Amino acid sequence: MSETNPRDALVVGGGVAGLTAATFLARAGLDTLVVNDGEPIVRRNAHLENVPGFPAGVNSRLFTDLLSEQADRNGADRLTGRVTDLDVLGDDDPLFRATVETDDGEETVEASRVVAASWSDASYLEDTGVDLRAAGSKTYVDVDDLGRTAVPGIYAAGRLTEIYHQAVVAAGDAAETAITLVHDSGTAFYNDWVAPTGYFTDRGREVPPACEEIDADERARRERESREVMREFFAEPHDEPQRTHPSLVDDELGRLDE
Repeated sequence: MSETNPRDALVVGGGVAGLTAATFLARAGLDTLVVNDGEPIVRRNAHLENVPGFPAGVNSRLFTDLLSEQADRNGADRLTGRVTDLDVLGDDDPLFRATVETDDGEETVEASRVVAASWSDASYLEDTGVDLRAAGSKTYVDVDDLGRTAVPGIYAAGRLTEIYHQAVVAAGDAAETAITLVHDSGTAFYNDWVAPTGYFTDRGREVPPACEEIDADERARRERESREVMREFFAEPHDEPQRTHPSLVDDELGRLDE
């Protein structure tokens, strides 16, 4: 199977970095697909700490479920599979073709831009011209200060770029990389800001790209929806077993019997 129309952005990796990047890209209006291979490492945490907005920490499986929900609600599509190869189809007008192994067979996906956020697999990048650096059993991708690799149109974010191993750092790095991609794509973008009615227009200014003004009724509706969604996610303890390193148990996802 193959997708017939190129995506604006392909995100490889469905962990904290990948899902954060996808949320920013999709919210900016880019047609975005996330390819995720298995469970993100963050789900092995017994209890996730040091994440803004969660004073007492949060269940790590629940946290990544929330990230998935956020990417979905902003319009990103997700595909479970492993990217095994990435071909560069053009130089002046970048286009990439990814080969994806899924449970149903092999698929190809074309995209104008790619964000590599696939800790800790970089093998699909080996023939693209991206600068890779081996460090023991790990391979890292060299990027500039904004997440661009040496190949125009390919970006990298998260642990794959050898940043600090913290969820909030991965999220911030991916957000910055995604915004860089948005700007590079020529998409009009000021910042992702929802303001009260009149914030810009009552000062004689146009509402900047990617911003919006909403009235009190719409603000109240969104706040109600926000509370309802969070109540639904936190109503009951998460039903998935705690993870550990897969080498410690007889389970490929590292699930513990509880």
